[in-house]
Amino acid sequence: MPRCARKVSASLYMHVIERGIGKQLLFEDDYDYRYYLKKLEFYCMETDVRVCAYCLMDNHVHLLVKGEAESITLLMKKIGVSYSWHYNKKYERVGHLFQDRYKSEPIENEASFLRVFRYILKNPQKAGICSAVQYRWNSYRLYEHPLPFMDLSVIRGLLGDFSRYKEYIEQEDKDSGLEFSEARHNDAWAKEEMTRCLGIPSGAVLQNYGKKERDAALVRLKERGLSVRQISRLTGIGRNIVQAAGNVRLYK
Repeated sequence: MPRCARKVSASLYMHVIERGIGKQLLFEDDYDYRYYLKKLEFYCMETDVRVCAYCLMDNHVHLLVKGEAESITLLMKKIGVSYSWHYNKKYERVGHLFQDRYKSEPIENEASFLRVFRYILKNPQKAGICSAVQYRWNSYRLYEHPLPFMDLSVIRGLLGDFSRYKEYIEQEDKDSGLEFSEARHNDAWAKEEMTRCLGIPSGAVLQNYGKKERDAALVRLKERGLSVRQISRLTGIGRNIVQAAGNVRLYK
């Protein structure tokens, strides 16, 4: 079946969402977050796309960007190739890292722009992690001093000084139509428990195990209290495989 053509924004503003394949983690440590942001800056400058807001979550990314449709597509392709290479090499992994095509929606009016801008910055709060101001990997604190690859002219024109900006971001957004990620409270614990249990730096390592060794490790994780969904997110292994590992007797 052919893919549907993307909607094009007459305003040039787009909300872009990219997630890990099978909800796999994209960022294992601080260096991974910094690497992605470094590449985002580099390729934005190269493609003439500007970022109005960003938020890097553990298994997906939100961007509010301004640029020609072809330039945004090129930007996401370049980042995808570069970051996948980094991640797969670092964690001794092979295969796709991102899930199919990135998702995008055009922003055509000021109300939508404001709503999406706030939603992106508050994504950590909606996921039960922390407030927008406390989160390290969003653009909240860059309002007064944006980086070279950013364009905050519209949001600053609409909201004015930082106090008004802060007040707006803290307001409750009643529109749930933008919800993208499920609320999670224990993935940080689950990741630490996996490291203690298996002694591996990243769940992606399990993808390189043989079936018998992999299934034994999955069983151990479930015995330690990790849910099937958590294990799937942390390892990038499909939920059906994780579930099945707990339903069969392993050969000795």
